[in-house]
Amino acid sequence: MHICFITHEYPKSGFPHGGVGTFIKSLAQSLVKSGNRVSVVGINYSRQEEVYNEEGVFIYRIGNRELKGLTWVLNSNRINKKLQDIHNNNKIDIVECTELGLAFIKKLKGIKYIIRLNGGHHFFSVSEQRGIDKWKGFQEKRSFYKADKVLGVSEYVINHTAKYIDFSHKRGPVVYNPANFSNFYEANPDKKVAGRIFFAGTVCEKKGIRQLIQAMPLIKKQIRHAHLLIAGRDSKMTDGSSYTEYVSKFIDPSVSEAITFLGPVANDKIPELIEEAEVCVYPSHMEAMPLAWIEVMSMGKAFIGSNLGPGPEVISHGITGLMCNPLDPLDIAAMTIEILNNKTFGEMLGRNARADMLNRFGTDKIIRQNLDFYESVIQNR
Repeated sequence: MHICFITHEYPKSGFPHGGVGTFIKSLAQSLVKSGNRVSVVGINYSRQEEVYNEEGVFIYRIGNRELKGLTWVLNSNRINKKLQDIHNNNKIDIVECTELGLAFIKKLKGIKYIIRLNGGHHFFSVSEQRGIDKWKGFQEKRSFYKADKVLGVSEYVINHTAKYIDFSHKRGPVVYNPANFSNFYEANPDKKVAGRIFFAGTVCEKKGIRQLIQAMPLIKKQIRHAHLLIAGRDSKMTDGSSYTEYVSKFIDPSVSEAITFLGPVANDKIPELIEEAEVCVYPSHMEAMPLAWIEVMSMGKAFIGSNLGPGPEVISHGITGLMCNPLDPLDIAAMTIEILNNKTFGEMLGRNARADMLNRFGTDKIIRQNLDFYESVIQNR
């Protein structure tokens, strides 16, 4: 099979990327190892066009062309041309993208078009109680109309999205994101730093970082040596100002020296920071399927996630981790203290978490599920 991903988030050295990019890279490389051809088409960070082969994956980064009000037209036309060129030279079987990706894609005969739900505009707008942007909402519905099949990375994201967009006649299965057990290895307990609390992710409101910061004075009262490390790139407020500067205003002076913003951290350095933590706390307000959670738990670390969204699909509360109310600093603090005060309990959670991740999120198992899905879609061409 020849699978082509449309994404602007495929990881590029020296540039930030999120969970979607990490997942697609892992999936793409695994598909290549399974004997398939994989192409990735997306807009570059610069005006320069780049074409190269990275571990068997053919990557086409189209030079970005910006023209106020027409950027989307220029870039869509260039993506369509690139897809046609690739298809002419090496027939594409599947084109896959996230929710908005097919809005302006011209469908080519003989190709099946798939949307993998990772949390689109309707999903997050409703979850975060903000209005639907008319332009983005239109694009998303147009994209779903063009899709031949839709699958989700969690039961929650597919069920929740179905409340706002009707894709019942093209609904596919749920296929989880795989854990990267080569990069996120089993943690060495001897490297653990007592009292170390770790958070990794974009520093923004929906990741729950404000509530975690507000929990710190409560944690410090019980655990004098507690210290929070925050690894992640800054985000912008609606007025363009720094979210890190905004959230820093919520730091109580009594704990100012116990909170450290590390800024952007290279992906290959994250496992080392996870390994040193006594507990990892990622109190997201909403996720589609949090790959970062899976990475922490696959290392066998004590973990606190959110009880909202797909949280219960990932965590068995009190067995493989803890689920907090991410909107309540008191709850975040109580669960963090519970683990820091009971090392045996934290170690038990970590052991169970790793075993569960190995069983449910192993790469071989997930890749087989993806291949079975692709083959079923192609057979219905």
